[in-house]
Amino acid sequence: MARLVSTALVRGLMRSSRASSAAAVSGPAIQKFMNYSSGLGGAPNANGDSTTTRVAADPDTHQDFQPTSKSSEMSFDDIVAQDVKEHPVVIYMKGYPEAPRCGFSALAVKVLQQYGVPISARDILSDLKLKETVKAYSNWPTFPQIFIKGEFVGGSDIILSMHQKGELKDLLADIAQKDEQNGSS
Repeated sequence: MARLVSTALVRGLMRSSRASSAAAVSGPAIQKFMNYSSGLGGAPNANGDSTTTRVAADPDTHQDFQPTSKSSEMSFDDIVAQDVKEHPVVIYMKGYPEAPRCGFSALAVKVLQQYGVPISARDILSDLKLKETVKAYSNWPTFPQIFIKGEFVGGSDIILSMHQKGELKDLLADIAQKDEQNGSS
């Protein structure tokens, strides 16, 4: 009895899938797709594919709510150079300071936070092109990578060593003072 029921169900599903696939091919239900990118130029992911996602364009949706391309005109080299130039402390890490995704990144953030300096960060796991660009920019293969006052300092091991020797305090003193002055103004 159970076998008869399952056979009938399978036959019914096969008939309905043939009917719906024939209707989909012959009908005017072809959808237009719009590109939507991640915001950093649609760089390739681990598979070499673009991070651009195809989103069906709904003709009944108002133009203001249609998906649009949010790609930046800046190259990754320009983004990294701008980050390092404009921010006194930049860390390229796995995850974010609030949620590190690696113990070395967590250690570097914890050490830097002890000095009360503003930390700018980028997650290198979200875009492999950014990761490769940062490696080439600093000529350093591992992460996290910390830049202070426009100069590459190193990774978590170097930051920890500088902290233990008191060198990091001297390097970050004026940044912490500026941040305090800006906060009290």
